[in-house]
Amino acid sequence: MSTATVEPKKSEAKLSQLEQLKKFTVIVADTGDFESIKDFKPRDATTNPSLIYAATQKPQYDHLLQEVLTERKKSGLSGAAQVEDVIDHLLVQFGCEILKIVPGRVSTETDARLSFDVEGSINKGRQLIKLYEERKIPRERVLIKIASTWEGIKAGEQLEKEGINCNLTLMFSLPQAVRCAEAGIELISPFVGRIYDWYKAANKRDYTGAEDPGVQSVEEIYTYYKKFGHKTEVMGASFRNVGQIIELAGCDLLTISPDLLEKLSESYEPVERKLDPERAKKTDVQRLEMDEKKFRYLFNDNAMATEKLADGIRKFAADIVKLEKFVAGKF
Repeated sequence: MSTATVEPKKSEAKLSQLEQLKKFTVIVADTGDFESIKDFKPRDATTNPSLIYAATQKPQYDHLLQEVLTERKKSGLSGAAQVEDVIDHLLVQFGCEILKIVPGRVSTETDARLSFDVEGSINKGRQLIKLYEERKIPRERVLIKIASTWEGIKAGEQLEKEGINCNLTLMFSLPQAVRCAEAGIELISPFVGRIYDWYKAANKRDYTGAEDPGVQSVEEIYTYYKKFGHKTEVMGASFRNVGQIIELAGCDLLTISPDLLEKLSESYEPVERKLDPERAKKTDVQRLEMDEKKFRYLFNDNAMATEKLADGIRKFAADIVKLEKFVAGKF
């Protein structure tokens, strides 16, 4: 009689919270750091000028910047136009490197200073996709990130008609989400952590679990989308702690920073699915009719959303200026 030990099946082994989450939510890495992306095996990745700037400060990524600088010195451009050209190529360079690691998509952000410029955002989206396609990256693997202003959503609507998929970011309210769905946007990024920050400061108290206003905002948007059959994907973003992530288990996608991905990979506590499309379809939700006047009024009526969107645009704009100064200093 054989005394060989029987290996436990994979399904019987204890799974980390990250592995459990992957069963019903697409995990996205929120970083420009390739090593982190390799470690946690997400399907997609998101970047922004802040993350790219942080990555360019690390010695291991300096060669990417040097490659772009060497190549673009022959562009014939000078001054601000040359700096803008280098940054566009740098964003795409990082995006292409990330796409060698992830099997899915990368989100590349437009200039936040174009947040109220429809044509400017459209042109920047077209330019970024053109650069990706010149490097043999199909447009289906790229999401163009644009702020969820009325003008940003309008720009996204046009880009989607051209087959350029968009990620509408800096989202803090249902009216923004409804307008994105009506515009046929591919994906939205509601900012859980920044909503939480605002309410924590305003009400001078902490929030945990299902009572977290950031969690509630994503749940409201997810439920609305599933109830009315909208195809736009919901990707929770900007997390402050693991608890917020666990409360949104089941969301279409969640984009998570490396430090929180690490915490999830080290914990083996059970993860229960919280958001479910079939359950959402049965909820009693009223359809919101949205035109520009109603959008602007409802958005203005939400102090948190108004303040956090403005603050987010200012911060992203400051980061692109920081990146510009850094690049200009290299010439």
